[in-house]
Amino acid sequence: MSEKLVYMFEEGNKTMKMLLGGKGANLADMTNIGLPVPYGFTITTDVCKNYYGNGGEHSPELDIQMMNAIKKLESKTGKKFNDSKKPLLVSVRSGAPASMPGMMDTILNLGLNDIVVETLAKESNNPRFAFDSYRRFITMFGDVVMNITRIKFEDLMDEIKTINKIKLDTELDVEMLKELVLKFKSLYKKETGEDFPQDPIEQLKRARDAVFKSWMNDRAIIYRRLNNVPNDWGTAVNVQEMVFGNMGEDSGTGVAFTRNPSNGENKFYGEFLMNAQGEDVVAGIRTPKHVEELKKIFPKVYDELVEIRSKLESAYKDMQDFEFTIEHEKLYMLQTRNGKRTATAAVKIAVDMFEEKLISKEDAVLRIEPSTLDQLLHKQFDPKFKYDVLTEGLPASPGAAVGKVVFNALDAKMWVEKGEKVILVRLETSPEDIEGMHSAVGILTARGGMTSHAAVVARGMGKCCVSGCDEITMDEKGKKFTCKGTVVKEGDIISLNGSTGHVIIGSVPVVEPTLSGDFATLMKWADEFRLLKIRTNADTPKDAKIARDFGAEGIGLVRTEHMFFDSNRIKAVREMILSKNVEDRKKALAKIEPFQVEDFEGIFSVMDGLPVIIRMLDPPLHEFLPKIEQEKEIQEISKELGYDSKEIIEKIESLHEFNPMLGFRGCRLAIIYPEIMEMQIRAIFTAAMNVSKNKIKALPEIEIPLVGNVKEYEILSKIVHRIALEKGAKGKIHYKVGTMIEVPRAALIAGILAEKAEFMSFGTNDLTQMTCGFSRDDAAKFLAPYVEKGIYAMDPFQSIDQEGVGLLMKQTVKSAREINPEIDIGICGEHGGDPTSVEFCHNIGMSNVSCSPYRVPIARLAAAQAAIKNNRKKDD
Repeated sequence: MSEKLVYMFEEGNKTMKMLLGGKGANLADMTNIGLPVPYGFTITTDVCKNYYGNGGEHSPELDIQMMNAIKKLESKTGKKFNDSKKPLLVSVRSGAPASMPGMMDTILNLGLNDIVVETLAKESNNPRFAFDSYRRFITMFGDVVMNITRIKFEDLMDEIKTINKIKLDTELDVEMLKELVLKFKSLYKKETGEDFPQDPIEQLKRARDAVFKSWMNDRAIIYRRLNNVPNDWGTAVNVQEMVFGNMGEDSGTGVAFTRNPSNGENKFYGEFLMNAQGEDVVAGIRTPKHVEELKKIFPKVYDELVEIRSKLESAYKDMQDFEFTIEHEKLYMLQTRNGKRTATAAVKIAVDMFEEKLISKEDAVLRIEPSTLDQLLHKQFDPKFKYDVLTEGLPASPGAAVGKVVFNALDAKMWVEKGEKVILVRLETSPEDIEGMHSAVGILTARGGMTSHAAVVARGMGKCCVSGCDEITMDEKGKKFTCKGTVVKEGDIISLNGSTGHVIIGSVPVVEPTLSGDFATLMKWADEFRLLKIRTNADTPKDAKIARDFGAEGIGLVRTEHMFFDSNRIKAVREMILSKNVEDRKKALAKIEPFQVEDFEGIFSVMDGLPVIIRMLDPPLHEFLPKIEQEKEIQEISKELGYDSKEIIEKIESLHEFNPMLGFRGCRLAIIYPEIMEMQIRAIFTAAMNVSKNKIKALPEIEIPLVGNVKEYEILSKIVHRIALEKGAKGKIHYKVGTMIEVPRAALIAGILAEKAEFMSFGTNDLTQMTCGFSRDDAAKFLAPYVEKGIYAMDPFQSIDQEGVGLLMKQTVKSAREINPEIDIGICGEHGGDPTSVEFCHNIGMSNVSCSPYRVPIARLAAAQAAIKNNRKKDD
């Protein structure tokens, strides 16, 4: 038997989404539960895949099966293509397994030609309707199938409206529409060199292939990339009998939701237009009416819609977005799908549906896309306010920010101290900008990707950030930037939408997030199911408190280097780097130690009773000094510390590395300069002992970064234990010593490390760099095309490369647990807040994940969903 390529609606069901697409599967299901669905058939997604696999050619079997389906359709409807009495007209629509609203193409009124339009005019006794439908069909076919710019058709329509002194499409009479059809056909011939096709079968074949081609149009590709929809799924094509909402004032069309998609309220929500086709509602040419007004016009139809609303929710157990048409007061359902909704609405609908006994608690937890919770956790622009976008970058860190533009970190700090709200605009940020980033309400960079320094740090701080705005030309010295002819100077107000990447001139009103009772309820349910512990990456007591309030169960990463950039400390840090002997280094470090004690006391106090992983100094020392070309900064250091500028330059040159990420950093610093780590360890135990006097339980976990050889770990862990003994912390403070797994060699010797280390934590940013051979800062140049070409399913710096890096992680967990079954293994890279990566971490048996404070609820929900999915697999 040949493969089945075409399914009549009654032959499918809602479980066949991967084969029939979401639209086709749901049309089949609505047909089978007895809803008034116009007859039709679906050409499968396999045909789309084969079409691309065979260079745009179809199997001959497709046309055979399609012609058989057409005969069945003609039999069911009592209509035929090209018939002189009852002509069949159809719509041709896309339908991928995942909803992609508006991304692919649709053609309505297919089957019309010069003869059929006259038949339709006579049969319907409505010539205006017939010729209106024909002009729409020529426009859609010309645009979608033949790539004739739609504006050319619209210009011809505007000419006729201008000549006849009318404004609305509905004011065009039948003679004007007949003239328009002739003009459209002339335009079609001029643009294509051929007459408008008159054979409905030829029309259908061309329209079918145009829909398949639209799977790879630019907007569809971008949508899939943004929504993680695989490129190899393909789209189905749905061919359905046309029903007409534009047959007069007893006909109409509409779009409705079974619940409010904005706030989740359990109230019928939708719009409709009389004497219109579906495109009119979406296009906004006419102002639609609220669905409740239909009750006054056609009460019977409205009551039927309300009944269908209830049936749809009972059948699909979710809020539905559906399209309907009324033809001569008879209701038809054209499609239904799970409705797009805000995060607020999603949470409310999930909680309400559980309480209404429509879904289980597990299904309620699974119903929310974890990443959408970002909408609830950051300030947002007031959705009622409409704004003009200057340019668009990468939505690196969500939220909304409005402030005055400044161009360096020092100015950001100074302006904020004067009471200003500022947005820090940089070509790219570096660790030295940390204080300015902390001061600013938002960050904008011309360079950098989603995992650039600006993006990573901003997400950790919960700051709005737009990165990689390549349309911006920066003039940092002149304190201005130019974009599309607009010059923005220091002090000018701009607004950033970190959820969309929009940059806006001027001030846009913002609203605070509201974490409703439903949100708290959902999080409580999530915690009932998850096994993974959720920690946070936090460097300050403020961040630690935010994370704990969001449900963090400890800190998975304190980056101590961020503490060193504070203006009160950077002088001593530079003094330490410039020191010529151990004694001088220790003197400089003694100045930093009290600050470190204070830092750790603050964090321990907030995290009372919860574990806190503190990473020893990690970055290369050159990051704490200016670059060679920054002469002014070098002169300032010279005056401040009493070193000759030449000496400072020599030190900067001596610290220069061709590849600093693989250079003198992490545990290598501590091996060569143990006094740096000794100072940090003393500060940790001093702080822990100090807070214990106030009955605060400090649980420090000291993490040694960039270990690749067990001897590195052994040497440095001895320093920790020695100082714990010297400070009297042994036996009084419960502490652990562990290692980061960032170097592939460390992953390969995990079993050996597990004999010594008390915990392990994957630093997945570095592990990804070293395993894949990518530089995180440079890979942005080619990673997006790599993802588009399917080389990587997703950017490996945003979501764990499960095939490569993930395999190393899996082997690490297995090797370590064979030696020490109880060893705690976590993750502290940016991947800890990525839902797909969290699920992977659950599946390979890790103990915890750590993420930025504002992503803690996302990780909690993702961990719960992973546990529920795993349990269901076991039950199956």
